[in-house]
Amino acid sequence: MPKEQGEKVVATNRKARHDYSIEDTYEAGLVLSGTEVKSLRMGRASLVDGYGFIDRGEAWLDAVHIPEYSQGTWTNHPPRRKRKMLLHKREIIKISQKVKEGGYTLVPLRIYFLDGRAKVELAVAKGKKEYDKRHALRERQDKREADRAMRTRNRMGE
Repeated sequence: MPKEQGEKVVATNRKARHDYSIEDTYEAGLVLSGTEVKSLRMGRASLVDGYGFIDRGEAWLDAVHIPEYSQGTWTNHPPRRKRKMLLHKREIIKISQKVKEGGYTLVPLRIYFLDGRAKVELAVAKGKKEYDKRHALRERQDKREADRAMRTRNRMGE
């Protein structure tokens, strides 16, 4: 059987880009049990409530929901457990300094397989206020309307 090539996205956290302003992103490996990997390969995971934290020099991912594997037996994993993330020491130090600064949090953006290995894309993010979210929505809507107006004007000129 040939080794997997490329990137296969399992789950994305679209709400994170709405609720947070993203500062930096990091790619981290995930320490998973066998049934977790099988469940992820079936494309089942939810990042909605997930968050990351640094504890004693190790990076952890918590509250990410990977459902039990349907063909698993007593070897199945708990769906919401703490999972260790694999990062370089200097990345962990850099992230922990940002989080200790205050106002920053670690948010998972997506889980994917890269050449057959489970990875998580982490973001060091700052929470947006309600008016910032409304402002971002308004800007997106204005841009969409401007693009639409330009398209109709270009069609008229043909």
